[in-house]
Amino acid sequence: MNRLAVVFASVAMLMSGGLAAAQTPEGVPEPVAGDWSTTDFVTTGGARLPRLTMHYRTLGAPAYDASGRVTNAVMLLHGTGGTGAQFLQPHFAELFGPGQPLDIARYYIIMPDNLGHGGSSMPSDGLRASFPEYGYADMVEAQRRLLVDGLKVDRLRLILGTSMGCMHAFVWGETHPDFAQALMPLACQPTAIVGRNRLWRSMLKDAIRADPAWRGGEYDAQPVQGLRTAVDLLILAGGAPMAMQKDLATASAVDAWMTAQIDRRIPPLDANDLWYQVNASWDYDPSAGLETITAPVTWINSADDFINPPELGLSEQFAPRLQNGTYRLIPNSAEGKGHGTHTWPRFWKDDLIALLARSE
Repeated sequence: MNRLAVVFASVAMLMSGGLAAAQTPEGVPEPVAGDWSTTDFVTTGGARLPRLTMHYRTLGAPAYDASGRVTNAVMLLHGTGGTGAQFLQPHFAELFGPGQPLDIARYYIIMPDNLGHGGSSMPSDGLRASFPEYGYADMVEAQRRLLVDGLKVDRLRLILGTSMGCMHAFVWGETHPDFAQALMPLACQPTAIVGRNRLWRSMLKDAIRADPAWRGGEYDAQPVQGLRTAVDLLILAGGAPMAMQKDLATASAVDAWMTAQIDRRIPPLDANDLWYQVNASWDYDPSAGLETITAPVTWINSADDFINPPELGLSEQFAPRLQNGTYRLIPNSAEGKGHGTHTWPRFWKDDLIALLARSE
């Protein structure tokens, strides 16, 4: 895959509605897919979702201790707009092979589609803009209910989360400190989304609802102009600047590439779903409780990430407050993937191996 394709892949994983066509690499079987549903789900804001369905994929098989408790479950959490299928891309799924850090002969891998995403309950199922406004606390609770009530898992060997999933990992560490044996948050900050990060998200949301075709979320056809601006912002936020500088080296190359992205990205999007997905971070701010996270943590960001720029100095502020934490910044390079570095294990595989070893 050339760097130009990589740039698209990293953006697609950020907020694209999933990668349903993912192919598992040789030696890794197709995942087992399933759905778990409940009629008893109330958001933190008090709104009731008539029926919550959580779609998920699993690899490997659960192992049990003498009391019947699952001992080898690993949960992988995708980013905003993605699905659990993103972890089946060959460059990530190499982790599941024989002798690899997440070898499915050893681990039971659980990859949910989070609330509002993929095959799980979302506005486009029918409620549209009447869908309850959910936040990250609700998404984490939906994950917990899937694990405990659906899959009968009450302990995780590891939570590894990318982007939004990175933020969910911090929420898990604070709200359920004994649930996961280790946490690996990739590509986020453990603090409220403000400043430029909130600004571009607010611009995206405003673009969707400012389109006259929006009609209060009851549109007959997708508000394409709003979605076009949303895609523009997603590409800027997720891109790898050094790779783009080299691969889009002429004006005509930029124009052709941009046209291809618009043509490819807009058709699968639903405006309500995207608005809710981007809006869901409204309640996120784990900064006050970082000292309460007791599980070993390996937190990693990349220097070429527009969404989490290192010059803000947030890691220097927050990493020392993790009582059992390790932080690493992946340096900028021409091989970087921008925000999408989180789904390329070659940048952090050794860190994962070390985390698993120190959390035995």
